[in-house]
Amino acid sequence: MKRLALFLITACLSAGAMAADVIKAERKEVFGDVTVHYNTFNSTFLTPDIANAAELIRSKNQGVINVTVIKGGKPLMAQVSGTVKDLTSKTVTLTFRQVTEPGAIYYIAQYPVDQQETRTFEIKVQTGDKINTINFNQELFPGQ
Repeated sequence: MKRLALFLITACLSAGAMAADVIKAERKEVFGDVTVHYNTFNSTFLTPDIANAAELIRSKNQGVINVTVIKGGKPLMAQVSGTVKDLTSKTVTLTFRQVTEPGAIYYIAQYPVDQQETRTFEIKVQTGDKINTINFNQELFPGQ
């Protein structure tokens, strides 16, 4: 599983280099002493082995969102939830799954990508009693 975490991080960064207009290499929000890193990309950026290990569907019509919560330089457990909305306001609930490995905790979810369009994401990250919300827009493209 450590290989999976490393690959997901690498996929996010390399995908950003390969498609700068599609994926930003690093996205983060800082809430006091908690930093939330997040990224979204098409699941075809994952190799079949990594997608299988992460229990993700690898398809040109599936996106992946990856969220990591850090406090004091260490991964922090959190409750992560969210939605993704298209231009017609059709909303899909994101079902995040926690993946825990030595030295890493991250949350992954998938969503459909049927056509090229800009989507609005709302991600809620709860640590203790505090809930922080991240809103961002992302132009998405079905994969090859």
